[in-house]
Amino acid sequence: MIPEALLIDALTARRDSLDERHEGAWRLFNGFTEGWPDLAVDVLARTLVLQDYSSDPLDDAALEILVELYRRELPWLSGAVVKPRMADVQARRGRVLWGQPDRRLREAGVRYAVDLLLNRDTGFYLDTRGLRAWLKAQASGKTMLNAFAYTGSLGAAALAGGATQVVQLDRARAFLNLAKETYTLNGFPIHKADFVTEDFFIAASRWRRQDKTFDLVVLDPPPFAESAAGTVDLQAAYGRLLNKARPLVAHGGALIAINNALFSSGADYLHVLEGACADGYLSIESLIPVPQDLVGYAATAPLWPSDPTPFNHPTKIAVLRVSRKTNDEG
Repeated sequence: MIPEALLIDALTARRDSLDERHEGAWRLFNGFTEGWPDLAVDVLARTLVLQDYSSDPLDDAALEILVELYRRELPWLSGAVVKPRMADVQARRGRVLWGQPDRRLREAGVRYAVDLLLNRDTGFYLDTRGLRAWLKAQASGKTMLNAFAYTGSLGAAALAGGATQVVQLDRARAFLNLAKETYTLNGFPIHKADFVTEDFFIAASRWRRQDKTFDLVVLDPPPFAESAAGTVDLQAAYGRLLNKARPLVAHGGALIAINNALFSSGADYLHVLEGACADGYLSIESLIPVPQDLVGYAATAPLWPSDPTPFNHPTKIAVLRVSRKTNDEG
C-alpha cells in the first residue's frame, strides 16, 4: 500500500525550497528518515525519479499511483523514471514511466548535463550540493583534482568559481563524456589533458613520482571497487586512499574526503581521519553537512543502517587542510 500521507507531508515540508523555474535537483522524499525505507523520490529539473529500494520491486499499478500523485501535486512535471535497486544491472539503470527525461539542470547558476538512464543512480549527486557551493566559493585561482570524478559536477562547480585548472579523473570514459557536455553548457574550454580516463591508483602513483600537486583534491570514491592496481573499500580501508591522495595536495591546500558508505559510522570515519592527522601534517578544518531535503524533515529517528554522527547524513564530507614538510624537516 502506498503511504500517500507520508509522501504529501514530506513534499509540503520542501515546497518553499523548490526553485521557481524548476531547473534544480531536490529530494522530495527520503524513506530512510520519513517512514518508508523502500523508496526515495527525487526531482531533477522537471523529471520525477522514483528510486525503488524494495526487495520486491513496485509493480506498475503502484508506480502509476506514485506518478499520478506527484503529477497532481507538481503539475509542472514533464516526465518520470523508475530505478529499481534490487534488479539486474540493466534494469537498475531505470526505465521511463511517462514523458521524456530532462537532459540538463541548473544549480546556483551552473548548468549540468544529466543522463538519467546512464547508470543505476541519476549521475548527479544531490547530497554533495553543499560541497559544490563550497567549491564554487573557494576555488578561485586554484588548481583541482577531482578524483573518482564520475560525471564531473564537483569539478564544474570549481570552474564556475574561478579555478584555473580542474583535472577530472575517472576510469569510465562515458561518465567523463557527460562532464564534457556540462562544460559545453557553461562555455568552459575543454582541454583533452584535463579529462583522464585511468585508474586512480595508477594516476596517483605517476603524479606522485612527478611531484605534481593540486591546491584542492576531492576524494569521492565509490563504496567498493577493485582493479589490478588497488582496491577501494570505504568501510575497511579508507585510510589507504587518504595516504594515496595526500601527497597530491600542495602545501596549504585542501583534501576534501568523502565517505558515503552506509555501514560506515560517522564515529568510525572520524577515527580514520583523526588517525591520518596524527602526524601533524593534516588537520580537520570543517565538516560539510548534507542539505536538509536529503536528510529529511520527519520528527522520528532516522533509520540509517549506521549512525553518521557527528555528520548529519551517511554521506560524510570533511575538509582536511594539508601541510607539507619543508626542506629543513627533511
